[in-house]
Amino acid sequence: MALALARKYRPKRFADVAVQSHVSATLRGAIARGRVAHGYLLCGPRGVGKTTLARVLAMALNCERRGDANRPADEAGEPCGTCVSCVRIWSGASSLDVVEIDAASNRGVDDARELRERAMYAPSGDDRYKVYIVDEAHMLTREAWNALLKILEEPPPRVVFVFATTEPQKIAQTAAPVLSRLQRFDFKRMGLGDIKDRLTHVLDEEHVTSEPDALAMIARAADGSMRDALSLADQVLAMGDGRVDTARVRDALGLVAEDEFIALLDLLADRRAADVFPLVSRLADAGIDFGTFLTGLADILRAQLAVALGGSAPDISERARTALQERRSRWSAADLLRMLAALAELEPRFRKSGQQQLLVETLLVRLALLDRTLEIEDLLRGLGGEGSGRAETAGIRRDQIPARMESRAAPPARPDERIRDDPARSSRSRPGADQAVAAPPVAILADRPASSRSAAPPLNANAPERSLPLDLSSVAGCWDELVTRLRTDGKRVLASALSRALPVAVTAAGDVSIQLDEANEFFEHAIETGRGDIQAVLREWFPSAARVQLRGHTARGAASPPTRLTDEMVRTERLTALRKRDPLLGAAIDALDLDVLD
Repeated sequence: MALALARKYRPKRFADVAVQSHVSATLRGAIARGRVAHGYLLCGPRGVGKTTLARVLAMALNCERRGDANRPADEAGEPCGTCVSCVRIWSGASSLDVVEIDAASNRGVDDARELRERAMYAPSGDDRYKVYIVDEAHMLTREAWNALLKILEEPPPRVVFVFATTEPQKIAQTAAPVLSRLQRFDFKRMGLGDIKDRLTHVLDEEHVTSEPDALAMIARAADGSMRDALSLADQVLAMGDGRVDTARVRDALGLVAEDEFIALLDLLADRRAADVFPLVSRLADAGIDFGTFLTGLADILRAQLAVALGGSAPDISERARTALQERRSRWSAADLLRMLAALAELEPRFRKSGQQQLLVETLLVRLALLDRTLEIEDLLRGLGGEGSGRAETAGIRRDQIPARMESRAAPPARPDERIRDDPARSSRSRPGADQAVAAPPVAILADRPASSRSAAPPLNANAPERSLPLDLSSVAGCWDELVTRLRTDGKRVLASALSRALPVAVTAAGDVSIQLDEANEFFEHAIETGRGDIQAVLREWFPSAARVQLRGHTARGAASPPTRLTDEMVRTERLTALRKRDPLLGAAIDALDLDVLD
């Protein structure tokens, strides 16, 4: 039976190991100069040559021709690859001096003790080395590492340990002292060009014709792993008549054709959201893996972004590159970035979901409706009469607002209907508010053109005039302005307290009674201590105002001081007050995840 390509073409020499020259050159030089360490840690992604280099190292240390004076100087440190010892080690056959251990199935302390005891025996010859290759070393338990710690620090003569792992950080967490006793080498991921070159060489050796685009598809699917690339090539060859072309690769690996992705880009650019569902159904009927589909979609969006920014699209066929260049004017870089961000947000949920097709359909519909967006400045202007001013007065942090936001597909309502349907706003309206047009809520903004949104007067346009008659209606009408005035004067805690209160009575003697929306000892204390500030501002506007009283106030003795306010308490209370006082601003806070900034 023929060997798999990944085994048949496994390198037998340091010079044959692709990409990892920084590791192979160092190991070869150490053998040539007699400076072999007693322990090595080989780290890197799967299929990049860790176990291969470990075997080549073991072959070179035990090669029967290692000390042959007739060998050329440029082969110093290299195994011959043809002697009995090299052949046995390379093929993975049993050997007295080279032992390979899978730590995934031999990870306990008893396995480590057995390994330590075996290492105490001398090699089979005076010129040979005992080499222990431990694969998946991160699977060893803490106790197993502790059992090996002493022998790694002071090993017997001519004993070499080689640990290979894809997750070195786990070793650092489990057995940090081990790292200082080993020489660590980090392997690189294989680039697409390197994988394509290696595949071309292997297929030429196999006398197989191949297409460059087909090899590029295999290289992308291999995700940086040379072993995976050779295994995928084997899978393609097993399907037919000894050719490797794009159609055969797509059928064997379940890939989506680039033409499908180009057509999908056109669908998204044309905002044809209804066509998403037939497309996804066709993919499902064809047995396409939706995870592979999303990976391909991310690749094509990334390539289109590179083209939109004036660069060249890497790692795609010439045909696809030409198609993306033709569509360059249809896409903005900002929209492509948002689409890639949406893909990244979906990935954590997608892998665990049992409704992957539904998630893909939802994502594509969302991408097809990117035109339902609006600039944040338009949003703030569209918040109506006091939207922008209140956002600035409340200290809303602009750095937390995204450049664009998705609109909600809600039908526009007439202004009079919005006023009538908003009891919270009508219950707190100022005098004369029935002549004003209410600001459209966030859900309606996207359906109105920017030219139809009129900016309302700033907040201080409704400031009370001097010498107003003192009555409950007048005091209630200027209450928001009172809160803003105190906050501007630096009395933020008092302003936060008054934003949670309303005037409830005004007597003929000029006494103004106010009451909190709900009992709160913090705000009660703030109003009691700030009574003079409230009275001073009210007397500017209402000369007949005499005193301010807090109704429902709970008296506290001197021995029971108020609890200390924290910034978090004040921030939370201010956000709650903003939501209650202005439902429109509350909708903006919830939709944009806004915060207050002192």
